[in-house]
Amino acid sequence: MHTVMVLSGGFVLLAIFCGIGWFRAREAGLGRAVQLFIPVWFVAALVNMAVGVLGAGYTVMEELPILLVIFAIPAEVAWLLGRRFERTRPGG
Repeated sequence: MHTVMVLSGGFVLLAIFCGIGWFRAREAGLGRAVQLFIPVWFVAALVNMAVGVLGAGYTVMEELPILLVIFAIPAEVAWLLGRRFERTRPGG
């Protein structure tokens, strides 16, 4: 259940980044927003892993697959959005 909640938080964060990007510069802003989202989400996923290791008592090896899933799914969606909006920009 915790993994689903964290993934949901990732998609909410991605939506916030996209909303700000769209508000600031339409399609070009969306492309830049998803570029910024990916490293921010990676740090958030690492923090989630640290909480699991330090707070919940899991080992790093137990948490590593969860880190990969939690990071990869929203990051992949962001990457796909970024590619889509890169192609819609003039000269992109």
